[in-house]
Amino acid sequence: MGVASLKIKTKKMKSKIAGLIFLSLTATIFAANTNTWAVIPLPQKMARHAGVFKLTADTRLYVDSGSRATGKSLTERLRPSTGYPLKTSTKFFGGAAIPGGILLTTKNADTNLGPEGYELTVAPDSIVIRAPTQAGLFYGVQTLFQLLPPEIFSTNPVSNVAWQIPCVQIEDWPRFKWRGFMLDVSRHFFSKSEVETFLDVMALHKMNVFHWHLTDDHGWRIEIKKYPKLTEVAAWRSSGGFGFDPKSTTAYGPDGRYGGFYTQDDIRDVVKYAAARHITIVPEIEMPGHATAALAAYPQLGSTPGPFAPEMTAGIFNGIYNPANEETLQFLADVLSEVAPLFPGKYIHIGGDEVPKESWKTNAACQALMKREGLKNEEELQSWFIRRIEKIVNANGHSMIGWSEILQGGLAKNAAVMDWIGGAKEAASAGHDVVMTPTAYCYFDFYQSSNHVAEPKAAAWGGPLTLNKMYAFEPMPTNVPPQLQSHILGAQGNLWTEQIPNLKHAEYMTFPRACALAEVTWSAKDSRDWDDFMRRLQIHVRRLDELNINYRHAAVETPEPNLLK
Repeated sequence: MGVASLKIKTKKMKSKIAGLIFLSLTATIFAANTNTWAVIPLPQKMARHAGVFKLTADTRLYVDSGSRATGKSLTERLRPSTGYPLKTSTKFFGGAAIPGGILLTTKNADTNLGPEGYELTVAPDSIVIRAPTQAGLFYGVQTLFQLLPPEIFSTNPVSNVAWQIPCVQIEDWPRFKWRGFMLDVSRHFFSKSEVETFLDVMALHKMNVFHWHLTDDHGWRIEIKKYPKLTEVAAWRSSGGFGFDPKSTTAYGPDGRYGGFYTQDDIRDVVKYAAARHITIVPEIEMPGHATAALAAYPQLGSTPGPFAPEMTAGIFNGIYNPANEETLQFLADVLSEVAPLFPGKYIHIGGDEVPKESWKTNAACQALMKREGLKNEEELQSWFIRRIEKIVNANGHSMIGWSEILQGGLAKNAAVMDWIGGAKEAASAGHDVVMTPTAYCYFDFYQSSNHVAEPKAAAWGGPLTLNKMYAFEPMPTNVPPQLQSHILGAQGNLWTEQIPNLKHAEYMTFPRACALAEVTWSAKDSRDWDDFMRRLQIHVRRLDELNINYRHAAVETPEPNLLK
């Protein structure tokens, strides 16, 4: 090889090395910038700055005496993947940044951020999360997690990742108070640990209300000590039903029957687990319809004589409570008196939807009650029943919430309406708070694509609810005037489970649509940007991978068109 040839090759090699170094640096900078903006839901205000904070084995955590639990949630997330002990101290002066440390504090917090707002400052030598409340601090910690590489969510040690957090200044608060998710555990049963899986992922997305649909025609899922047949009979059916292979679910008892229930201790455990993640649980006890399972245990409470058995197909069924039977009303009062102390949140959901009233028309006691009370029709009889139940709920220290139908006939001012078929303006005008959950945008059991063949089994009566449609959802109804908009608490996604027999199927139907809903309910309306959301989601799903969440990959791999234009 000649000298000239060697020089040329050397120059080419140097050029390649320089190019590789440049690409590496560019990739590093891009990764840092990308991570900075890969937060879901998008913060209200977020400004990048030069530099990074390097998390090391020497990094210390400083917390207020009242912030220990929030601090513990941070260390428990960081330790498995990083291996860093992150020693915690409550000994610090004032509320200023501490070199080499992460500070969680409520001191000198800006109360204008609201009860769930926070400030997060990442500098090269310190991190400060400041909030007026522990909820705000907790949400600041969730954002901090998302500023780290996705591998931070690994439950195993990771050695090939630089634990760097881009320098950034964030001020953040939610747009809506109610950022919810409903899980139907009646049609198909989900264990306590499976429910907790959903709570974990809700917390990451700053969702704060878990609506637990505990009873329906297909199964009763909560222990009521005064009525043991509810868990001996009503919690079980002869098979999984709904046309699924029995092997698609494991929720079978020792006698081969399908079902399950939560003991009151289970309920307390889940409520505590949710509270640690600043999630309020709203229990739902369906009435007066969707009562077939309960009537299988206590048929004398129905408006027809029975017999009844928990249902195993989708539909609206004739198993409804008899409002003219004082034993029925006493049963429901007893049930609510056991349910209420288990759930410290404001609301108990009483259902109130899809009540087939034909049996009331032919029930002599119902007709006599209507005549005695001056009720013109069965719709007014339902309103009479709902008002009776509302008094029971209130007497147990809670407010009532129910589906759209409870609005008929008038409610007490402290009752709220979950709007699935319309009526938000009517409810708000009457002074009621409203949670928006319209079927077209919030039913996660709908197919996610019009290509049903390529998708697992889902509800085909509505939809499809694509990811871009979910992201285009606007919770504030256009017909609600500004002076009433404070009554719109927020929105929630509902996962009805007729077609969903197990956890992995449920995860597939929920994510990433719940990621979009989280942003819709938290972030500013004007900041919504479909292309930017999809860019962030490409990174965000790596977090879901680490958490072993079975999200719908096609939603990310084949982006849908922008519906916001």
